[in-house]
This record gives sequence, structure tokens and C-alpha cells, in this order.
Amino acid sequence: MFSYLTGWAMGLLIWLHVIAAIAWIGESFYFVMLDNSLHEPEEEAERRKGVFGELWAVHGGGFYHSQKYLVSPARMPDDLHWSKWKSYATWLSGFALLTVMYLMQPGTYLIDPSVAHLTPSLAIICVLGFLLAGWVVYDIACRLLGKNDFVLGVVIAIFVAAAAFLATHLFAPQAAFLIVGAMIGTIMSANVFFWIIPGQKKMVNALARGETPDPIPGKRAKQRSVHNTYFTLPVVFAMLSSHFSMLYGGAANWLSLWLVMVAGALIRQYFVMRHTKSEIWQLPTMAAGLIVIVMVLVAPAHLIGGAVHAQTAAANAPGPTVDTAAVTPIIQDRCGKCHSAHPTMMSSAPDGLIFDTASEIHQHAALIYQQAVQAKSMPPGNITHITKAERAKIGRWFQGGAK
Repeated sequence: MFSYLTGWAMGLLIWLHVIAAIAWIGESFYFVMLDNSLHEPEEEAERRKGVFGELWAVHGGGFYHSQKYLVSPARMPDDLHWSKWKSYATWLSGFALLTVMYLMQPGTYLIDPSVAHLTPSLAIICVLGFLLAGWVVYDIACRLLGKNDFVLGVVIAIFVAAAAFLATHLFAPQAAFLIVGAMIGTIMSANVFFWIIPGQKKMVNALARGETPDPIPGKRAKQRSVHNTYFTLPVVFAMLSSHFSMLYGGAANWLSLWLVMVAGALIRQYFVMRHTKSEIWQLPTMAAGLIVIVMVLVAPAHLIGGAVHAQTAAANAPGPTVDTAAVTPIIQDRCGKCHSAHPTMMSSAPDGLIFDTASEIHQHAALIYQQAVQAKSMPPGNITHITKAERAKIGRWFQGGAK
């Protein structure tokens, strides 16, 4: 019953989290586009009213006229739109999902004894500490280096690399990727809660009192908003990282995660520049180059050579021929607790994959080899204690044709 209910909880929370994230990211992308597409008003009367920039657009069968005031409009509207609840809903649903899937089941998804010997309680504390420490370190860096955007950007990039390294040496690889993404997502939502919305409220309250707003809170809020823009695509990748076992299962998985995140930031920068009519093709080219580097970095040894992915070579070492009958007991014992018609560790087999018979195992030979030998991501957290010798045997079975 517990696994059945948690399965439903995870499914609904994933849906809610994705919906909220789409709404938040979509609104963020729109306002960045709008801010970078404004041009000086053509009408002198508009400039006298304090209009800084405007944009005409056509969409959905109608025309839209957007205007931006740097100081204040002639009249403060009663129904002023605030961009905040989508951010909060994204973080709250994401944290609830993290709790149900990882914090409530640390032994299954969070802990991998081959990575670090953590007790369930210590693993949970480490996750919560990661989220809190990520925000504290980032916020201090912004306070100290906020006047130099380039230096601050380099420091943040190094900090994310260090966080990726630490996470992949504490948690199960798949969990580590998601936790780094959750840390950055926490920073983004905290930026909205502690800096962006308060800065905007100070400006609006000053205008309501008939005073000239202090520009400093607005500038700080703008800086945090820009950071959120570049964090977006790296966080999206982390949200989807469970589909990339070739990345989180590699020896240099922390470096792979960081390089893909840098590529995501470069892609986002390209779109930001494109809004200003300055298409810099070097940015997507650099992003593509980083992806190629990652592809080479995580490639199996039998594709490129033993120097790149040495740990896979052991699975491909010469040995006696192995047929399906020889690996069937291993897979049924180590994988069957989940991948069975009647699993004992969850309510139903993940993705409908069942390995009860030799024919079912043979049918999914490539997937078993990829997850259990190449990526070593299954069983999750090695909860069934599959040995290196057993992984090597599965590797020889597949390399020999899975006969």
C-alpha cells in the first residue's frame, strides 16, 4: 500500500511540478524577450509621459502594445501583475517531490554504498544542507562581488562545479544530478522571494507615496533576475537527468553535469542576444562543442578506447562465453525485486519492464547492459548488492551476442 500511494504521489507531484515550471519559465522567458526587444517610443508624447521603451507585437489574431516605464506611469493601476506565485509553486511542488521520492526512501534512491557510506538520517541531513548551503554561499557571493558581474559569474560557475563534485561523491549518481538541480532551483526561488519581489515592492510603495524610488533595490533585483535567466536551462536539464544514465553513471559524472549546465547557460545567452538583434553564433557553437566533449568523456571503452572509460573495460574483459541461461539467475535475483510481474519493492514494475523469464531478459538485453554494466545506475543505490563480478558476467553475455 505504501509503494502504491507513493507511486501516485510521485506521479501527481511530477505533473504539478512540470506545470508550475512551464508557467514560471515561460513567463520569465517572455519578460526577458520583452525587455531586450524594446525600442525608443516613436511618439514624442509617449517619451514625455516617461515611456522608456515599447514593443508592438501580433499574436493570436490581435495586436499588442507593450510599454516600459523606468520611473512611474502617470497612474498606478489597481490590478498590477506580480510574477511570484509560479516560482513558489514550482519550488514547493519540487520539494514535495524530493521528499516523497528521496527523503522518504533514502535507502532506495539516495544512498549508494559504493559512493559513500551514509546512514538514512545523515543522507537526509546532507540533502537539506545542500539546499540551504547553496543559497547561503550564492547570496554571500552576490553581496560581496555584486558590483563586478564577470567575476561574480566566474565564481558562481566554480561554485556549481564544486557542488556537482561534492554531490556525486555523497549521493547515488542519479540522485546527485537532481539534488544539484534542486539546489540551483532553490537559489532561483529564493532570489524571487528575498530580492526580486521585495525590490519591486519598495519601488511600488515609494511611487504610491509620491516619492522617487531608490534605484538600488531595483538594480539588485534585476541582477538576481538575470541570474535566474541563466540558471533556467541547467535546472531543466537536471529535472530531466534521470533519462541520461550514460552521464550520471560515468566516472567523471560531476564534470559531465557541469559541462552540460555551462552549455545550457550559453544557449540561453544566445537567445538573450538574439532578442537584441545580435546573433552570436559562437555561443551555440561553443555549447555544441561542450556537448561533444561530454559525449567523448562518457563514451564506453569499447567505442573509443580504454583510456576514456576504463571502468567499463572490466566488464568487456576476455572470459568464458556466457549465455542467457547463465545470467538469468543473476538478473532475477538482483533486478527481479522491482522488474517482476509481482515486485516486492514497489507496487508495479518500472516502465513495465519484467525480467521473470529468460526470453524477457533476452528481449531487453541492450537496456540491461546499458543500465547495469555501462552506467551502473541499476539497481538504484545498488540496493540488491549486485557484485562487480556479476556485472562483468552480464557484460560478457551482451558483448558475446546475448545468446
